[in-house]
Amino acid sequence: MHIPSSLLVVSALSSMTNAFDLKAYSNNAITAFERAVPAFAKRSGGTTCPTVWNSIAGDLTKMFLDPTNGQCNDDARAAIRAAFHDCGSWDKTQGSTGGCDGSLILSKRADGTPDELNRPENKGLADIAGKLLAVQQKWNTGGNKVSVADVIQFAGSVAIVTCPGGPRVQTYVGRIDSPKGAPDGRLPDVRASGASLFQLFQDKGFSAVDLAALLGAHSTSKQFFVDQATSGQSQDSTPGLWDVKYYGETLNPPAGVFVFPSDTNLAKDPSVGPEFKGFVNNAGKWNGKFADAMLRLSLLGVPGGTNNLIDCTNSVPKGTQNKRDIRAAPINDRVR
Repeated sequence: MHIPSSLLVVSALSSMTNAFDLKAYSNNAITAFERAVPAFAKRSGGTTCPTVWNSIAGDLTKMFLDPTNGQCNDDARAAIRAAFHDCGSWDKTQGSTGGCDGSLILSKRADGTPDELNRPENKGLADIAGKLLAVQQKWNTGGNKVSVADVIQFAGSVAIVTCPGGPRVQTYVGRIDSPKGAPDGRLPDVRASGASLFQLFQDKGFSAVDLAALLGAHSTSKQFFVDQATSGQSQDSTPGLWDVKYYGETLNPPAGVFVFPSDTNLAKDPSVGPEFKGFVNNAGKWNGKFADAMLRLSLLGVPGGTNNLIDCTNSVPKGTQNKRDIRAAPINDRVR
């Protein structure tokens, strides 16, 4: 899986408000949105998910949904990428440190400027980082304990289901923030060989099928920095939808689809390639494998794994299977 800095569209900074003015919208998508937040969150280990996460889910759904077409937007793409990049610099040598700790947003250099956000592999993430930090600051009040690390991962989960077809990944909260920057050189490079990328992910505990599945997040990505001449091109022909066209179109790219060199290399890799090809036209298989791998990625570096966390999966909206569903059905039907 390669989540390069090139797949972000830097969208205009949307204003953050303390409450939604839903009456300002009259279309069906936004009217249905008023019913999108689940009334109750899931219990896990006897602990109820704090209801604040229902409110956060509402904020994020509004941020990530394009009401004009019922698809996920550029902020959703950025949030998915941010979830990968906060965790993905971890490897087994770091044990119960680093990983999913919010350092993508919180780390600073000696001069006070951002550390990880200023690294080349994170180019373009500053905009979504500011928006997610604003969400955390808005809701981390009144006795609520909302960490930046949790907002990053929760936002990734909400963004995935906002793309029609996206699976609801099991989602936990309770991570501890850290301002310590992650080690350099632990995120994949867009021009790396298939063998080196596979080894990079084996060092994080992922198999060939895990890596092939995680690569599928490029179904909703766009590139802006790898090739300036084709800036804005997507990695498959339906970037607003969560589908498996990415796999077939990486192998046989149609006009207007940009394929990362690293993706081509992995598709041809003797270990990862067969797993990659196995997802072509097989959305059911891919979504299951992706959700499993993404859950494990969201726990990298977290002391005790899920033992010290709270399951808030039911605060994450359910997804829809296609664009027609998301337009026609009340959004609460896809969030519970």
